[in-house]
Amino acid sequence: MIEIRNLYKYYGDRRAVGPLSTEIESGEVVGLLGLNGAGKTTTLRILACDLLPTSGTVAVDGVDVVEQPERVRAATGYLPDLPPLYGEMTVREYLRFAAALRGVSAPDIIKRVREAEKRTGVHRVRNQVIASLSHGFRQRLGIAQAIVHRPRLVVLDEPSSGLDPVQIVEMRRLIRELGGDHTVVVSSHILSEISETCDRILMIRDGEIWAAGTEQQLVDRYLSGMEVDVVLRRPAEHPREQIELLLISIDGVHAVSPLRENETEPGIDSFRVSSGSDVRAEICRALVGAGAGVLELTRSQRELESVFLQLSQPDSAPADVEAEATAAPDSGHNEEARA
Repeated sequence: MIEIRNLYKYYGDRRAVGPLSTEIESGEVVGLLGLNGAGKTTTLRILACDLLPTSGTVAVDGVDVVEQPERVRAATGYLPDLPPLYGEMTVREYLRFAAALRGVSAPDIIKRVREAEKRTGVHRVRNQVIASLSHGFRQRLGIAQAIVHRPRLVVLDEPSSGLDPVQIVEMRRLIRELGGDHTVVVSSHILSEISETCDRILMIRDGEIWAAGTEQQLVDRYLSGMEVDVVLRRPAEHPREQIELLLISIDGVHAVSPLRENETEPGIDSFRVSSGSDVRAEICRALVGAGAGVLELTRSQRELESVFLQLSQPDSAPADVEAEATAAPDSGHNEEARA
């Protein structure tokens, strides 16, 4: 679906992106994860034909973004960090306008607009003036305008920015639902957003891909061990300290730390267990053998955070996995410098 080869973008003498190479398959939801200034927005703008690369090639469905930008734009829906909305229009008027701009035929406009409204949930405010909408509905409307022409590729730049917790959960669901029908590329510097919504993650730093893979692949590749969060019902005859000693005695476990109390019922404890290998089965056996009830046993949500922090250190180096995964014969075209 998307092929990026040796992409560079300079602003004067400053390199914003590059060298960057990757491939994205049709129907994938791929997240660009990086700190502010890492090059995420520049990469998305090039992909959406909103910005020219300095050199390298970017192709969507085999169509080069420089040689045939009109064809790429017709197949792409783009939500920039600030949704391109007109406050004086109603939601439906605006979506009709956006559909017409995207080349949807007059007989199909109403059908496409209704589909986009329903899918994004803005049908509930379709007759409201955009200026009166909440930030959450404006973000939803921004996605609606990006999909109203049924594009194959949807590019979303920080779609959850400024949303409240309820709106963030709704936005995650919406992005996940877009996958399959559309190829989705979404950027964020928020770990939980990428983790909850994306099939695959591209970690970007200084304009380069420093790591790529599913969340589990990244954790397995860059963490030497595993962190497990366990919630248990402690037997009345066993104090909390005894359960800690039991867990630390398991082969392979090198640290046990109590988690902040999040249960109001007495006798329920939470621990984070750090180990050099997968000891979840051993933890279960030990706790059940001691008469404890295992209520929850999950890999820690902090593992991706640990990978991200590790790769963000100044002395870390880019991984070779992305280059290996996307290696392809040099096409030899479109490598000249571009303004």
